[in-house]
Amino acid sequence: MTAPRLMLLDTASLYFRAYFGVPESVKSPDGVPVNAVRGLLDFIARLVQDHRPGQLVACMDADWRPQWRVDLIPTYKTHRLAAEGPGVGAGAEEVPDTLSPQVPIIEQVLDALGIARVGAPGYEADDVIGTLATRATGPVRIVTGDRDLFQLVDDARQVTVVYPVKGVGSAQIIDEAALREKYGVNGAQYADLAALRGDPSDGLPGVKGIGEKTAAQLIERFGDLAGIRAAAADPFSGLTPARRKNLLDGAAYLDVAPQVVRVATDVALPDFDAALPREPLDPMTLEELAARWGLGGALERVLAVLAG
Repeated sequence: MTAPRLMLLDTASLYFRAYFGVPESVKSPDGVPVNAVRGLLDFIARLVQDHRPGQLVACMDADWRPQWRVDLIPTYKTHRLAAEGPGVGAGAEEVPDTLSPQVPIIEQVLDALGIARVGAPGYEADDVIGTLATRATGPVRIVTGDRDLFQLVDDARQVTVVYPVKGVGSAQIIDEAALREKYGVNGAQYADLAALRGDPSDGLPGVKGIGEKTAAQLIERFGDLAGIRAAAADPFSGLTPARRKNLLDGAAYLDVAPQVVRVATDVALPDFDAALPREPLDPMTLEELAARWGLGGALERVLAVLAG
């Protein structure tokens, strides 16, 4: 297995997984839950130990539900919106009460460690990852629990996804062969499959009557979404009348779904240093954070792996 030159973390995906995977009884000295913070640090330690990247970037959601995607499909992530109330504004994401306060701590710890933390106004972490993976000239490993990023898998460019099963230590490495075995498509075709299938977790309705297997069969037969839509418009294409009707009825959705599903690959990003730090950028602040939040063991493991 080739060591990745660049490892890209879908940070929110990982700290959500850490939050639900580490007991909330893990708390700071004054009783504040820090399970997501410590869980994420343990993830990072294990990832660096197992994969030995030369560069590491924590990609962030500067905008978890960009307006340009909502303008195209108004239901996009609607069910994840938090109810407005004291301290909760319109457009806020519904996040567990004890997770929200941990996110600024995570950001402070990453900054003090010197791990690059990158976001872009108006874009999700997926778009930052898509842009950095597209720019990269060497092996890239994307760490995420979000299947949407399978669209970036590309054997020729050595882009793979580390997809946690129970944790990052038991993750699957998703390459072209794994995609073909599981979904019947390659990385370049995955976004078309996702658009056809839809995704209730993202508020994407998909095309009526077309699930994952049918979408894969259509892509295998007609090549891509454009080929499928051309076949739907052709009464002699061999599609069943019911399948043609469903595709034609879904035309308005299919006009915009690809733009929503496909990650951006040309986002303007700030300057940053992606090099994996060998020692903390701000040791004094890191020591203060470790004492304030009781992060000793988890931070020690990260620092030992970085120094190694």
